Amino acid sequence: MTKTINNQTNERIVPSRAGAIGGLIAAATWIFGIALFVTSLSDYTEGDATVAESVDFLVSHQSTLFAWYFVIFLVFGVAIIPLARSLRERLVDVSPELADIGAVFAYIWAGLMFATGMTSNIGIAAVADLDETDPAAAEALWSAISTVTDGLGGGNELVGGTWILLVSLAAWGTKRLPTGLNVLGIISASAGLITLIPGLSDVGMIFGLGSIPWFAWTGIVLLRNPTATAPVAEVAR
Repeated sequence: MTKTINNQTNERIVPSRAGAIGGLIAAATWIFGIALFVTSLSDYTEGDATVAESVDFLVSHQSTLFAWYFVIFLVFGVAIIPLARSLRERLVDVSPELADIGAVFAYIWAGLMFATGMTSNIGIAAVADLDETDPAAAEALWSAISTVTDGLGGGNELVGGTWILLVSLAAWGTKRLPTGLNVLGIISASAGLITLIPGLSDVGMIFGLGSIPWFAWTGIVLLRNPTATAPVAEVAR
């Protein structure tokens, strides 16, 4: 009895459409956030304002800040859930451990985004109300809120950077994602992880700028190619 081994292609249809939309929306939220960051909110985000000046700004720009936090945290958090699921399904058969662990980090990131966005928006309203009667207490409250939200989702990019890095490593050497996309993911993720080093939090801007094309490119790949392919050996008797 003779066995003949033929290299064929194994194709799997993965749930890509929702993930593709999630990736494109995620990229759009970053563009929206950075656009407001450097324009309407530049006086608030430049980093050298006192707590009193920050409270005065948020009291007079509540609607803009509410929209900013809502989009960059809450909408973004929703968007990365289907994206993470699609990427996990696309990679799990070729790199199961990295794909599974990466998905966990993505879901944790989504949860942190929800917590950050809701805390920030509820905090803005609370600070604005308190400022009418006790400005000093309002400043203390906003200082505490800022510390909490920075720890949850603004001060470092450990969780998001780890997810993107694991996805890029899981896809490396396969045809599941383009090589250029994987390189971009590794560079962007590395910049995010560097934010853990004290004094290097500004490197997070590189992570943000790199994540925009990473999310958009990933969304386009998932939209255009819903089929995950990988060569496998089929044994015929």
